[in-house]
Amino acid sequence: MRRVVFNQKGGVGKSTITCNMAAIGASEGLRTLVIDLDPQANATRYLRARDATDEETAGGTAGFYRDTLGFSFSRRTLADYIEATPFDNLDLLASSTELDDLAIKLESRYKMFKLREALDALNDYDAVWIDTPPALNFYSRSALIAAERCLIPFDCDDFSRQALYALLDSIDEIRADPNNDLEIEGIVVNQFQSRARLPRQLVDQLRDEGLPVIDAFLSSSVRIRESHEQARPMVYLDRRHKLTGEFRALHQVLQGAACTQGA
Repeated sequence: MRRVVFNQKGGVGKSTITCNMAAIGASEGLRTLVIDLDPQANATRYLRARDATDEETAGGTAGFYRDTLGFSFSRRTLADYIEATPFDNLDLLASSTELDDLAIKLESRYKMFKLREALDALNDYDAVWIDTPPALNFYSRSALIAAERCLIPFDCDDFSRQALYALLDSIDEIRADPNNDLEIEGIVVNQFQSRARLPRQLVDQLRDEGLPVIDAFLSSSVRIRESHEQARPMVYLDRRHKLTGEFRALHQVLQGAACTQGA
């Protein structure tokens, strides 16, 4: 299953959700790949457990896309750009700031389908998670074209709610033409505060509008910041923490839905 985690609004937890969901699956024995398409490289730093410098990310997504512009790509597969992480069953296609420099060339030469083609030829993984930049640009479009399902993080404020409608329209455009098979798997409520009135009210409004809110919320916690700082997803940092349990619950909901639709 290939999933993209996407929202045009920044700061909603895309990288955190991508990496922690991938880590849950990997910890349960799924061969898992994370693809980092965000030049900020937050997912790359999170999963490497070491600093992610441009020198270290000379391969990865930048190397893959760079080679699509030349002749060497025909002699290499996507697997040649992937690296292992310190965590069992979890691999990474790392990001770097070079992606910013490549974007205009890639878009002008219409390389938007290259990631999907490369993933179609890659049979090494049970699950692929794609992290995206907070914009509808070449890389996020490439991810939406390559993915089978899309998760939308939502961080329970009115600005996020207003941005959600434009986001859904953008995804519908992708579904209408380049990727008819893309499904919106659901809206992931992040940084949820159960005792506060506004988050509950916003979630209820989304449900009343018929939007696909997933019934597994992620709480706000200082522990996730420690997880970022130590470059260890929650399942490896604190297996018994409440937030780890919430990530597990979300993963179970998604796996159950996938099994039901695949039956």
